[in-house]
Amino acid sequence: MTTYVALLRGINLGSHAKIKMPDLKKLFEALDFADVRTYLQSGNVVFAANSKDEAAVARQIEKRIEQDLHLTVPVLLRTATDLKRIVEGSPYLDREQDFAKLHVTFLAEKPDKQRVADLDPEFGAPDVFSVVGQEIYLHCPVSYGRTKLTPAFFERRLKVNTTTRNWKTVTALHALAST
Repeated sequence: MTTYVALLRGINLGSHAKIKMPDLKKLFEALDFADVRTYLQSGNVVFAANSKDEAAVARQIEKRIEQDLHLTVPVLLRTATDLKRIVEGSPYLDREQDFAKLHVTFLAEKPDKQRVADLDPEFGAPDVFSVVGQEIYLHCPVSYGRTKLTPAFFERRLKVNTTTRNWKTVTALHALAST
């Protein structure tokens, strides 16, 4: 079995796309996934599946959410191995002691190289970002709440779905996926 972390985009933000975590857990269990655990209210689910086809698993979850909850929710998947690589790969850990200032924007697919090259590295200063594979590492020394480096910014420029998690959540998901 493969351990996955599902990152649901845009749920439980204000009154938008409300999904209770017990309902989400039941939905994943109904798909015959094992060891289903949710983390926080923002759409993070750790689970095990027999399939190694990430795209098929993500589509299966999206279809079931639409069918059962009547919501269209993009689902981004990462494996436990991916989470380990992401946690170990942040280029900003050596410059920031306050992990509240670190975030990861997850991309649904690897972005076009030219679109990445066209990103203005000065946009959003003093906040900085690094695109590494299907993730964007963010360092927001003032506050993520004030950054211009939002999921919408990256979606418009890279033309891929995104969702962002703070460093505490990323490391907690890594720990959950590793047990």
